[in-house]
Amino acid sequence: MILYLARRLLALAGVLLAIAAVTFLIFYVLPADPAAAACGKTCSAERLADVRTYLGLDQPLWRQFADFLTGIFTGRTLGTGQYAVRCDFPCLGYSYENSLPVWDLLMDRLPVSASLAVGAAALWLVLGLGAGVTAALRKDTATDKALMVGAVAAASLPVYFTSVMLIYGVIRVAGLLPYPTYQAFTDNPPGWAANLLLPWTALALLYAAMYARQSRGSMIEAMAEPYIRTARAKGMPERTVVVKHGLRSGMTPILTIFGMDLGGLLAGAVITESIFGLPGIGRLFYGALVSSDQPVVLGVTLLAAFFIVVANLVVDLLYAVVDPRVRYS
Repeated sequence: MILYLARRLLALAGVLLAIAAVTFLIFYVLPADPAAAACGKTCSAERLADVRTYLGLDQPLWRQFADFLTGIFTGRTLGTGQYAVRCDFPCLGYSYENSLPVWDLLMDRLPVSASLAVGAAALWLVLGLGAGVTAALRKDTATDKALMVGAVAAASLPVYFTSVMLIYGVIRVAGLLPYPTYQAFTDNPPGWAANLLLPWTALALLYAAMYARQSRGSMIEAMAEPYIRTARAKGMPERTVVVKHGLRSGMTPILTIFGMDLGGLLAGAVITESIFGLPGIGRLFYGALVSSDQPVVLGVTLLAAFFIVVANLVVDLLYAVVDPRVRYS
């Protein structure tokens, strides 16, 4: 297991390095000029040259990438002389829009996106797995058909439609909840949950529908295995057979898609955050795209890649916990 973990960590580092290189090339090789974006529309030629030198864009491309990587791990100094600015570890540069460190912007928005992602994930796992397992255990019955029809209908609704309908029905018409305004969990736990309930629901309805269909198929396949018949023949309680043997075996594909989905949402849900006005990473990313704030876009891209590859690593390790056959193999 230690050797396996070491290999996966090396592979993780290699993937992140490759993503950093590709993303860096995309933003610094395309015709768009980062120096012009940082300098502004009314920038003179002399000022543009100064900005190019300040950002290190007058250096060879390999040197720029090396400085960028060095800044992530050790920090770096931008500019020289009296205009030098120290960018502390981990340095992802400064925003062109407000001159703030990109890392600080990401860490300021991360609690919002993490709250949205974790809450929605918990909700869609309960709804999706509950519906999928119930449908699998009642295969070809009216309950199974009703649950799957509902899952297909929910999966067909785009998240922006569901979000708008929830705002209109729950907030505007019924007045049951306030319009979402993010509150930190440590400041007001009930207010934190109340303000995120609708965004959680909007995301959970979409994902729960997909998880219900996936878990139904996995459970049907698992419950048809010979060891299930053996467990029943030994007189084990049906709940033990379903949960300990069937559900654990059927969870492997669910873990795979869950790691990808959660990792992606941790880097921001652009549509959901924008509709509900949540100041998360997704909304920051959208604003950076609109204003061509390249350091912020680059920082969000790298953060998203980090979450996804780490989620994949965690999922691979959880395979051995959920399914003993993985450990033996």
